[in-house]
Amino acid sequence: MDAETRDLARSIRRFLDDVVHSQRVDADDSRPSVGDVVGAFLGVAAREVPVVREEVPEHQYVDLDLALTLLAEHGGGEEVVGVGGGDQRHHQSFSDLLSEQFGRFGTGAVDRVNLPTGPDTTRRAVGLGVRMLRFEGHPVAVLQRAAQRHSGHPAGFEVACPEEDVVPRFIAEVRRTMLERSVLRGQVLSFSGSPYEPHNAGITFLHRPEVSAEDVVLPDGALERIARHVVGVGAHAQRLARAGQHLKRGVLLYGPPGTGKTLTVRHLVSRARDSTVVLLSGQSLALVTTAAHLARAMQPAIVVLEDCDLVAEDRGQSPGERPLLFELLDAMDGLDGDADVAFLLTTNRADLLERALAQRPGRVDLAVEVPLPDEAARHALFRLYARGLGVSDEVLREAAARSAGVTASFARELLRRAVLVGAEAGHEVRDGDVRTALEELLSDAEALTRSLLGSGGS
Repeated sequence: MDAETRDLARSIRRFLDDVVHSQRVDADDSRPSVGDVVGAFLGVAAREVPVVREEVPEHQYVDLDLALTLLAEHGGGEEVVGVGGGDQRHHQSFSDLLSEQFGRFGTGAVDRVNLPTGPDTTRRAVGLGVRMLRFEGHPVAVLQRAAQRHSGHPAGFEVACPEEDVVPRFIAEVRRTMLERSVLRGQVLSFSGSPYEPHNAGITFLHRPEVSAEDVVLPDGALERIARHVVGVGAHAQRLARAGQHLKRGVLLYGPPGTGKTLTVRHLVSRARDSTVVLLSGQSLALVTTAAHLARAMQPAIVVLEDCDLVAEDRGQSPGERPLLFELLDAMDGLDGDADVAFLLTTNRADLLERALAQRPGRVDLAVEVPLPDEAARHALFRLYARGLGVSDEVLREAAARSAGVTASFARELLRRAVLVGAEAGHEVRDGDVRTALEELLSDAEALTRSLLGSGGS
């Protein structure tokens, strides 16, 4: 059978399926049709009412459900009916349902979908159903539909109202309410789309970390400068705006691996309680444009780009274009100066960063080195990770004196290993266990371990 014959056979089969389905739907007169119910509510023949369709991004579908519910409550309540007709109902537009051109679709149970609204919360939203409500005193019918990949219908809503001039105002109010009451606002989000975490169309809700300033060991004054630029600008946004100062800012944290850049970021996120935070790392760095748009809509916001040298290496290092670099630059340049959005970048290789990214004001206007800790800082780190353990300050000072060149990751591993040494010996951790762990980590046999921890101590 050639391709043309196969296509003809498929067309005939689809036609017969539609005929059979139409007869089956028409035969089910036990319930009123969607067209009859909507027509009775609107007060006119449903097939004569024009329909306007609006699409929404999948990750905003829960916002759509919330907005329509709030508008219905404001208008005095609503009635929601489902659409019967088996799988074929997913292939019909609202106009098709109202006109009954492809069959009579009776009312049925409302389809529901359970969608996350935070790390620990969900909302039972309308997946497919017709809302009948009042807006500005006028009857409005809305078909609400979650994305249907098998039918090709995107997420969105379709609006029918006899007063055509009401529809644009209704849609504008839906959009405004979606933005104002978005479940994404004030959340910590990533684009990982992990199946093991609550996610919505690829956006994952994360718990906001709890990291105090005492948990971060940086050179004197460094954390205060970073926090003032990232968090302080947002706290004093109105005063800065009145003074004609821009709010958009970029902060670069650079230094060797394991020195505390990510922990610093977590502290800033924990302090910026009212900010929407978008975390990008690895492959999700490619979504920087989407993240910037989301941040602009949900401001105050922070966009975190970890290990940005993966996409922002200097073009001179190797031939060819780097499209992700240009997306990053465009995203940072694309926001107006009055946008309360902070771009927070981390890198292990500041020397590889594109000059235009690292030096041009308006892209990055504060760069802070997070260096290897000196002896005083190492002592502070050992004390930090030894909290609650029965070891003396003397052994921690000894460890700090002997471990030049190590990182915060090394300090954390040292105390973890000391606890393990003590546990295997059958007692709580002691000073001797710390010394044993230190000897192990500083031995030639652990050279690769030290390298993996970002350390070169000896």
